[in-house]
Amino acid sequence: MEITIRNEALTVRVSTKGAELTSIRSADGTEYLWQGDKAYWTSHAPNIFPYVARLTEGKYTLDGETYGFGNHGLVRYRDLAVKKQEEAKVSLRLEADEETMRQYPFDFVYTMTYSLKGNVLKMKTTVKNRGDKRMYFAVGGHPGFNVPMAPGTSFEDYRLEFARDAHPYRILLADSGAVTPGQERYELPERIIPLHHDLFDHDAIVLVNAAREVAICSDRTDRRVTVSYPDFRYIGFWHKPCTDAPYVCVEPWTSLPSREGIVEDLALQGDLVALDGGKKWSTVWTVRIDG
Repeated sequence: MEITIRNEALTVRVSTKGAELTSIRSADGTEYLWQGDKAYWTSHAPNIFPYVARLTEGKYTLDGETYGFGNHGLVRYRDLAVKKQEEAKVSLRLEADEETMRQYPFDFVYTMTYSLKGNVLKMKTTVKNRGDKRMYFAVGGHPGFNVPMAPGTSFEDYRLEFARDAHPYRILLADSGAVTPGQERYELPERIIPLHHDLFDHDAIVLVNAAREVAICSDRTDRRVTVSYPDFRYIGFWHKPCTDAPYVCVEPWTSLPSREGIVEDLALQGDLVALDGGKKWSTVWTVRIDG
């Protein structure tokens, strides 16, 4: 099922499957969100919980037991319940059940809330630990945005432009998508990454210590998408490698995937959120549409 929220500037559709965004349209009808294509990537904007990307061998350990789940966790594969809906706001929820407990042994409540204010789409993720034991998790986003955005422009006319100067490092990934040792300084002349399709031939660009706001923009159009992610340590950029895919994913992550060759113990992976029993945690990120 899909839900529509709207205001004077934006019309947004959300699927109950994974609480995934399926459309972001401006008032003039321009579609900014990738609409999916089996030749490249069929998703639109998966939500990530409770783990980013891939587990080594598809599994992890906790308290001496072994568990596992699919790429980017549990939420993207499940139907969420609509808990509250207004004209410009909707909240969807997934509560732990027997199926999730077999893969992830925590009594959680995951809530994703989308709301509109002017030309800004706000996304709030809330996680509650209803159990007694400490819970370990990650959250993130994986929205794809159409590039080019305007008729008469090409993919190479666009760039990723960070809002502030910073000195980021690139996380090194194996062909499997697992993290490998070491980091490389990632130079950002004039705070930009020019877009070209072979930029992603070796999979995602994942940065740490980057500015926490980035825009997809071009000098040839006023249309732009700006993603702000103040609470997220990592930011990834991706499209399907070795293709001319007409989109770019902007992916805020709270933590990294598993290390190459290591089946992670969740309690020992230091970049995960650790939430004590009975506590609640939340984070907000936004997408602003201009043009």
